[in-house]
Amino acid sequence: MKKLSHYDRAGSPRMVDVSAKPETKRTARAHAFVRIAPGILKKFPENPKGNPLEIARIAGIAAAKKASDLIPLCHPLMLSHADVDARIEKEGVRIIASATTTAQTGVEMEALTAAAVAALTVYDMTKALDKSISIEDLYLVEKTGGKSGGYRRKARK
Repeated sequence: MKKLSHYDRAGSPRMVDVSAKPETKRTARAHAFVRIAPGILKKFPENPKGNPLEIARIAGIAAAKKASDLIPLCHPLMLSHADVDARIEKEGVRIIASATTTAQTGVEMEALTAAAVAALTVYDMTKALDKSISIEDLYLVEKTGGKSGGYRRKARK
């Protein structure tokens, strides 16, 4: 059984020492879905706060750069790229966030933070129209690089 790396032998939380690890290119993509009623989706173009998808995209990119400020044991990373794609679908907004760096540790938390904050921003931009909007399915889609190699989430049935 694998042991969790963020705990020392006594069980106390700790920041993982990555100083001995080589710098490699690392990428991650994360997913979130914002479930919104079709009638509310139709009102997106007339939102007085602006385009919810563009605001969410910018918020997600900014959040990726601040992941270590929000998650206590997350390493601060210099990102070489971050992006958020937010698209309207029949039942809501699908968000795919990505992050890239060359570093000693991965960018999964940056991608997940970007997806989460982008989803929260869509909610914030539309909550006046419907409080029952829900944020669902936040997860890591894939990651590359590092000692553990690549990961790709298997499709769920």
